[in-house]
Amino acid sequence: MITIGFEFTAHTLGVGIVEDDKILSNIHDIYRPINEGILPRKAADHHAEVFARVLKENLDKAKLEMRDIDLIAFSQGPGIGAPLAVGIAGAKYLAAKFNKKIIGVNHPYAHVKITEHLTSLRDALVLYVSGGNSQILIKDKEWYHVLGETLDIGIGNLFDTFGRAIGLEYAHGSVLEQLAKNGKYIELPYTVKGMNLVFSGLLTQTEKLHKNGAKIEDLAYSLMETSFAMSCEALERALFLTKRKAIIVCGGVAQNKRLQEMLRIMCKEDNVKFGVAPDEFNRDNGAMIAYAGEVFYKKFGAKPLDYWKPITNYRIDRMREIYG
Repeated sequence: MITIGFEFTAHTLGVGIVEDDKILSNIHDIYRPINEGILPRKAADHHAEVFARVLKENLDKAKLEMRDIDLIAFSQGPGIGAPLAVGIAGAKYLAAKFNKKIIGVNHPYAHVKITEHLTSLRDALVLYVSGGNSQILIKDKEWYHVLGETLDIGIGNLFDTFGRAIGLEYAHGSVLEQLAKNGKYIELPYTVKGMNLVFSGLLTQTEKLHKNGAKIEDLAYSLMETSFAMSCEALERALFLTKRKAIIVCGGVAQNKRLQEMLRIMCKEDNVKFGVAPDEFNRDNGAMIAYAGEVFYKKFGAKPLDYWKPITNYRIDRMREIYG
């Protein structure tokens, strides 16, 4: 079975093709806002402009044509409304034109499934950390449940918002990660509520310290160290509760090497396995959508074309309800 997947929930237009468990292509194009956050209309315009080219590049790399595709999978949400609408329109157009089966995919679910596949770790406790969310997830039969999550902003948004506050041209966690390598620790608010997290106090305090002259390297280092320590504490509490034997981390922020290091130390101390996918599959990408769509299709089948609509607030624990 050959599946093509489309990702377009935020700044990335990603297309990927998989054949069963083999990834044939995974090419993307990113909208990079300068001196501003993601503007929905600009992100949607970007995706519309590059859609045809990125699709062709993937088909060429896989040495396929659309007539060879068996299933179209697309990211249904959660995400930003305008780019979601543009991407879903493109996916549905291709399904109608080439008479292909089509399936919507929950974006966090895709992150989890591709990581499970690439690490060969099943039934692991999941730390999902992305721009828009931070959650601790656990699987029960076919569905995932949220054990803990951010009560305000996602950890990626924390980093991006702080980056804009200190005047970075490209405010992104990867830029802060480089700054943090030369920083020293400054004490910041630390708020963990059971297995839930609160990050807004960190943002407020770092912005205040920046205005008072603190070095941005020290603030970047302290922001990451504190937010990652909070995430590890909540995750370890969930680990002791569930008694799982493995942990995986996924999502855009999972690319951060310091977070990976902290989790590896924790897992070694707790005698559990640790898994993380290569960076290519933690950033938003089409291959994860294709793989997750194929997995879901083989279990539950497809739905009619007019069934699929964008869901900006599509939580992973609503999948049973949404798929019906």
